[in-house]
Order: sequence, then structure tokens, then C-alpha cells
Amino acid sequence: MIPDSTAASVLQTGLVPDGTRVQVFSEIYWVFLALGTLVGAVVIGYMLYNGYKYSYEGGADEEDRPKLGEIPTGGGKGKKLFLSLSLSAIIVISLIAWTYGTLLFVEGQTGEQGVDVEVEGYQFGWNFHYLENDGDYSGGVTSDDYTGVNTTNTLRVPVDTQVNLYVTSDDVFHNFGIPELRVKSDAIPGSTTDTWFEATEVNNYTAHCYELCGQGHSYMDAEVVVMPQDEYQDWYDSQIAAANNESASNASASNASASNESASNASANNESAASVAAAGV
Repeated sequence: MIPDSTAASVLQTGLVPDGTRVQVFSEIYWVFLALGTLVGAVVIGYMLYNGYKYSYEGGADEEDRPKLGEIPTGGGKGKKLFLSLSLSAIIVISLIAWTYGTLLFVEGQTGEQGVDVEVEGYQFGWNFHYLENDGDYSGGVTSDDYTGVNTTNTLRVPVDTQVNLYVTSDDVFHNFGIPELRVKSDAIPGSTTDTWFEATEVNNYTAHCYELCGQGHSYMDAEVVVMPQDEYQDWYDSQIAAANNESASNASASNASASNESASNASANNESAASVAAAGV
């Protein structure tokens, strides 16, 4: 997780796009589309220009025409060629560095305040365990982090809220992904990978498994329900209450069982003592 001060400093420079994953990936797409269109136009235009220049009607000097087995210098004793190659290399390397840095920065936002959910894959479905939002699961999820709210194959989240996912697997390798929200992460047994997303509109999406994991792989989907924040809070509160009631019922049953066992043991001890006394008589 990137410190808040570092994140704020980088965002203020404008070097890294700010917003949800969908917005960030869209900006990367449009940057590459614009530059790709520009480069394509320059290359095609230069090809057409040279096609005309070195045609019979172009009027190019004989010395300026390309010769078989020789690399054209482009005039200026190779300066134009060197300049074009240098500019191309700078643009390509800068784009790669910017894109890679942006992706690292985006993934580093996991753990921000929001909703924390452990995603557990199994053959062939998904369990979702809602966690206490303390923002720090760098050491993995422990039993103390669970709230008792669990769902299977349905992930409910509030709109306009960052959802932090901690993805793992109960059996084999899986991969959890929601294509419309631009989120995807490996589910590895015995390990936890983290990612996040934020939905900006109330809607239903489908999460898929993107790792071949067995015969039921193609059916390993989950429904992602994005709810208004007040409706989500009502649902979450009802789930917490149900979990607390279940825990209380289990505790009562356990206490009653322990009491019955103690009473049974006491009765057995009394009977044993009576038998010994009778034998002594």
C-alpha cells in the first residue's frame, strides 16, 4: 500500500491519472490510441510522400534515389535517420515507463478506507467473507478479521465506495475477475493477493474465473451487485445482526451442552459412590 502523502504528491503532479480503475484504464487506452493514430498518420504520410518523390513524375535527383544494398541516410549524412530513431525510442520507452508506473500506482491503492472482502475460490464457486476495515492485511487475513458476514457466489457492494479484495483459494489455482470494472487477480492456495475496484453506478455485473481449474471452470461465475449506499448499509446491518444472533445461539447451545454434560458426569459420580458404599456394607 502506498502512503497517503506519496499518493497525494504523485497525483498532484498529473503524471498518474486519478479516479477509478475504469477511468485510469480508459485514459491509458486513449493516450495510446491518440499517439498510435499520430504515429500511423506520420508513417503513412511519409510513405506516400516518398512514393511520389521517387516515382517517375517526382523529379528526384538520381543521386538521391535509394540504391540496392545501401541504407538511405535521409539527407544530412544520416542526421535525419538518427533523429527519427532517437525520438521514436524516447517516445516508446517513456510510454512503457509511464504505463508500468501507472499500473503499479493503481494496484498500490489497495487498503484505502472502504469495504474489505476476502474472496475465496473453490471448485467451482466463490465465497465472500466481509472483513473489519482496518486497512492493513499485509500479513494476511486472520480469524479476528472476520465480521461473520459471508455470502456465496454473490458479492454485494455499495456504489461510489472503494472495495478492497483479498483473493485466495481453498483448493487449486483460480483467477477472479470482473471485466466491466477492470479488476482481475490470481487466487492461489495458501497465499493472498490484493486488488480493488470502485463502481460508480448501481448495476449488476458478473465475475468470472480466468484460470482453467477443472470441468466446472466455465460455470464458475459470481454475481456482483452494486447497491445504493443506504441500501447496502441496511443489508450489511441485517447480516451483522443475523451473525450475532447465530453466534449467541451457538454459545447458548454450547453452554447448555456443557451443563448437561456436567450434570451427567455428576450423576455418574453419585451412582458410582453409591455402588461403592453398597459394596462396603
